[in-house]
Amino acid sequence: MIRNITLGFATFALAVASAATGSYKVEFLENSVVNGNTLPAGQYKVEVNDDKATISHGKTTTEAAVKVETVDQKYRTTTLLYGANSQLQEVRIGGTKTKLVFTGDNTRKGD
Repeated sequence: MIRNITLGFATFALAVASAATGSYKVEFLENSVVNGNTLPAGQYKVEVNDDKATISHGKTTTEAAVKVETVDQKYRTTTLLYGANSQLQEVRIGGTKTKLVFTGDNTRKGD
């Protein structure tokens, strides 16, 4: 009985850990502002580890606070949602139920 409970908790912990990590390919069709950095249009790799996203393209890398959310239905396509001044707010990953919500101050100081 105790073994089953322990196995259940271990499986649950693994599921939670895998939900908070991942690597995604995302194409920015326009210049995008992430954590105060302007990233030119292009193909990016977004690596999520817990509450941090690392966005990279060639030698360009930026980090930002992110919250991973799961929705009820899969997204048909990858969709980017922007706020004022091309600030990236969300990435909805096509073919998954995963949404990346960029949190915290996503503006460049002094703008």
